[in-house]
Amino acid sequence: MALLKRVAETHRTTLTFTVDGQAVAALEGDTLLTAMLTQGEHLRHSEFGGAPRAGFCMMGACQDCWVQLEDGRRVRACSTFVENGMRVITHTVHGGSIVKEAP
Repeated sequence: MALLKRVAETHRTTLTFTVDGQAVAALEGDTLLTAMLTQGEHLRHSEFGGAPRAGFCMMGACQDCWVQLEDGRRVRACSTFVENGMRVITHTVHGGSIVKEAP
């Protein structure tokens, strides 16, 4: 079940990207966070105990929505727009959170 429900602007161009190897649909102009929460219940799991996280401030201030792109860049899901074919990673190979791997 999705955490968010889209109620307006449903006629924008559909884009497809992947999250941890799974295809996800988004609409052009969606942020990663919007797209992921309209498709599922959480964004990632906490590095402190594994609890599900869904972002917090939704405006780039709280650091709760970090994810990694396939090219290694870490981005905030709340302020990064979906691009067609984008590949997003929410956990490390060992199952930990991307946040834990931060430099």
